[in-house]
Amino acid sequence: MKVTKTKIGLLHTTIRGDEKLFIESAKKRAVELSLIDVREQILDPLGYLPQVDIVLERCVSTVKGMHAVEYYESLGIPAVNPLSLAMVCENKFLTSLTLVRHHVPTPRFALVFNEDQAKKAVGEIGGYPVVIKPVSGSWGRLVARVNDEHALEAVLEQKAILGGPDHHAYYIQQYIEKPGRDIRIHVIGGRVVAAIYRQSSHWVTNTARGAQALPCQIDTDLETIAKKAGDAIGEGVLGIDVFETNDGYVVNEVNHTMEFKNVQRVTGIDIAGIILDYCLSVARRKQ
Repeated sequence: MKVTKTKIGLLHTTIRGDEKLFIESAKKRAVELSLIDVREQILDPLGYLPQVDIVLERCVSTVKGMHAVEYYESLGIPAVNPLSLAMVCENKFLTSLTLVRHHVPTPRFALVFNEDQAKKAVGEIGGYPVVIKPVSGSWGRLVARVNDEHALEAVLEQKAILGGPDHHAYYIQQYIEKPGRDIRIHVIGGRVVAAIYRQSSHWVTNTARGAQALPCQIDTDLETIAKKAGDAIGEGVLGIDVFETNDGYVVNEVNHTMEFKNVQRVTGIDIAGIILDYCLSVARRKQ
């Protein structure tokens, strides 16, 4: 009987440094990797011709990526990450609710729909300063630190003028005083594989906003909370953002299409290869 190689479809909208690492790793491992630019696809289930055994979603656009995953999963083709997981991570409020439900330490938060309730919520979660975030978003964009009621009124007025349903749901989070850094830790297939510090003089410690990536030793407590957060969200490829506090670690957010080139560069761990191996294992399980 002829044995066929498992083919991975890399769903993308552009080829960034991370996607180049996948391409390089696939060549080294003799893994069949098919590049699929979702912008050039017609997602017609009746016109689909079998091309791949599993898809790895790496689209910059969340909307395009999630629709593409919907399509391939409808055809019985597994996706990394699956739509069920992506839907939780894409929604910061749903992520926070999931963490609380599974008793994972996370900053206090609330979701409200008007200014009066926002002012009350600030008091309930511990007072100023607070952080206001869009329910959906990445790279630290449209995130505001609000130090007092006047600033809160100004931010909410701006959101009201911007319009759009996303700007009329106010996700308010307790502000955590950090030691000039946070931690990005990767959990792949339920296994904690690598972590970095993201250090910055700015309160937004995101490498997309200029933070410096530095090596981070994974201690027992960090591994435990990362594993617990991963188990709560679901098995897949996750980038978990963790804050250090006087009371221990807390999970801030969980990302499902995280950028990892800085983690790979700083730690020397082949994150791309580990993800490809995980995709192959998922595909074998589904066969």
